[in-house]
Amino acid sequence: MLITADRILTDTGTYLEDGGVLVDGESITAVGPREELARRAVPDTRRIAHSGTLTPGLIDSHVHLIFDGSTDPVAGLSESDETLLAAMGHRAGQLLRAGVTTARDLGDRGGLAFRVAAEIQAGRLTGSRILAAGTPATPPGGHCHFLGGEVSGEADVRALVRRNAEAGASVIKVMTSGGGLTKDGPRSWQSQFSEDELHALVDEAHRAGLPVAAHAHGADAITAAVRAGADTLEHCTWMTEQGFDLRRDTLARIVDEGIAVSLTVSPHWRLLPQVFGEERAAVMFDQVRQMAEAGARIVLGTDAGVQRTGFDGLPGALSFYAHLGIPNAEILDMATRHSAEALGLGASTGRIAPGYRADLLLVDGDPLADLAVMGRLSGVVAAGRVVA
Repeated sequence: MLITADRILTDTGTYLEDGGVLVDGESITAVGPREELARRAVPDTRRIAHSGTLTPGLIDSHVHLIFDGSTDPVAGLSESDETLLAAMGHRAGQLLRAGVTTARDLGDRGGLAFRVAAEIQAGRLTGSRILAAGTPATPPGGHCHFLGGEVSGEADVRALVRRNAEAGASVIKVMTSGGGLTKDGPRSWQSQFSEDELHALVDEAHRAGLPVAAHAHGADAITAAVRAGADTLEHCTWMTEQGFDLRRDTLARIVDEGIAVSLTVSPHWRLLPQVFGEERAAVMFDQVRQMAEAGARIVLGTDAGVQRTGFDGLPGALSFYAHLGIPNAEILDMATRHSAEALGLGASTGRIAPGYRADLLLVDGDPLADLAVMGRLSGVVAAGRVVA
C-alpha cells in the first residue's frame, strides 16, 4: 500500500511535504517524496491519496475497557462476563475510530481485557491494540477492590503479580492510593500499601520482565511509588489531606530516573473548576505546568471508562496541554512517540519511519497549527490495515 499526503509528520515539529509512505504487511518499508515512492510502488499497489496530514496513531496510556463511562461505571459490573466482554470489544473499536491505535488497559475483572486483546491480535475483532494489566493490586476494601485484586502482605502481592504475568499481562497495576471511583473506600490522598509491599510488587513484576504502573493521587503515595521503582505514575495529582503538595525532591527523582507521568485528562477538563473549585483547579493545572517545565516525561491518558469519560476523547484532551502553554509539536510527541517509549514500544510504534508498525492517521488539516484537527480524521490505519 502507498499512502501519499500533503504533509507527513516524520519528526518533532517536522513535516515531509508532498510525501509518501510505503507499507508492506504490518510495517512501514519506506518514507520519502511522493513521486519517488510512486515510482517504487509496483503497479497493483493499493494507493491512497490524502490532501491533509499523515501522523502516527495516537496512544492512550490509561483506559479501563470494563467501565462504561457513565455517571456510575461500577454499576455496570453487575453484568455477566460475556456481556461485559462484548461491550469491551465495542469500546476498543471506539478508541480506534478516534485515532487511538494502541491503548493500555490498567485494570479489569477476571482477565477480560486479555481476551479482548487476543481477539484484536488475531484479527477477529477490530479495535486498538490493547496492552492489558489484568487485575490491579489493592488492599482489602481498597480502591477498586471490586475488580478482585485484594491482597495483604508481601506474599499475597507477589502471588497476584505472578497470576497476572501468567495470564498474559503486559504491565502490572498497583493502587498505591485511594480513588474517587470507590465509594466508602480510602480517600484519594491516602496511601494503601507499605513501602515493603510496594518493593515486593515491583521486584516480582521486574523479575517477570513487566513494568509497574502505580495509581498515585496522594503525595505520600507518589513518593512511595518512586522509591519502590514504579515505571509509570498514573494521575500524579500530589494530593494531601489539606490540599496539594508537589514535592520538589520527589519530582527531581522522577525526572532523573525517567519515570513516565501518565496524566489522565479527559476532553472535559474545562469543567474541572466547577468540580473542584476555581482555586483547587488552578493549583492542579499549575502542577502539571511545573512538572512539564521541570522535564518530567509526560505521556497522555484519558482514564476512559470512569465517570463521564468516553472512549473517543483523546483528541479532545490535547487542548488541555496547549492551554498550559506546551507547544503543539511537543503535545503530539507526548501522544505518540513519548507514550510509545513509556509503554516499552518505542522501537516499533509512535513514529512514521521505516521498520515501524504502520499505525497512521489521515488528518484533515495541519495539527501543528491547530490541534483540534486531530479530531477530524479521513482514515485510520492500524498495523498496515485500513480499518476506519
